[in-house]
Amino acid sequence: MNMNLSLYETRVLGCLIEKAISTPDQYPLSLNALVNACNQKSNRDPILELKETTVQDTVDGLIKKFQVSRASGYGSRVTKYQHRFCNSEFGELKLSERAVAILCELFLRGPQTPGELRTRTDRLHKFADVTEVETELESLSARDEPLVMKLPREPGKRESRYAHLFNDAPHAPSLSTDERESCDAAGSDRERLAALEKQVHELQLGLEELRHKILRSMGCD
Repeated sequence: MNMNLSLYETRVLGCLIEKAISTPDQYPLSLNALVNACNQKSNRDPILELKETTVQDTVDGLIKKFQVSRASGYGSRVTKYQHRFCNSEFGELKLSERAVAILCELFLRGPQTPGELRTRTDRLHKFADVTEVETELESLSARDEPLVMKLPREPGKRESRYAHLFNDAPHAPSLSTDERESCDAAGSDRERLAALEKQVHELQLGLEELRHKILRSMGCD
């Protein structure tokens, strides 16, 4: 499935899903709380420093896509927001707790191995073992409209990573044999791949900032 969600949109949705499960007494989130969640230093990759106006623009866009709704409580002067990504009253996407935990983590930290997902989803859903995570990932990738995909295994790694399919962001490109051999002197495969992924993230951030600047210049704030 490709909903064409941007990096900022998956970060906002991931934060709303995460807080709905892990801190339900503080959910829905105010704009200020959502900004803090998006810029959180732990359990986030890449680390972002989004401005309040950028998060508000992103939320407004998600409201238009029916992925977020306002949830002002009785007597509250502060507008709060909740996700409608899945399992909502009028939404079509229905997922198990296991699937929600996995997709939330992929939204927050990008591609990960089953082992990483088992550890990092612990506050959202407790998987008995890695096999249970792998089974859920296989289920998500075998749907009529797949929600995740298995990435090619990186050189020297025992596990393949999985990525969500709610955007069309490029993943770190594979290198040819000749390119790999020419890079051996510069560092390990792991270091080189990490550098490539960092470049991809930087390009995503630059494109997001450019998109917001264009929208503002067109009066579409």
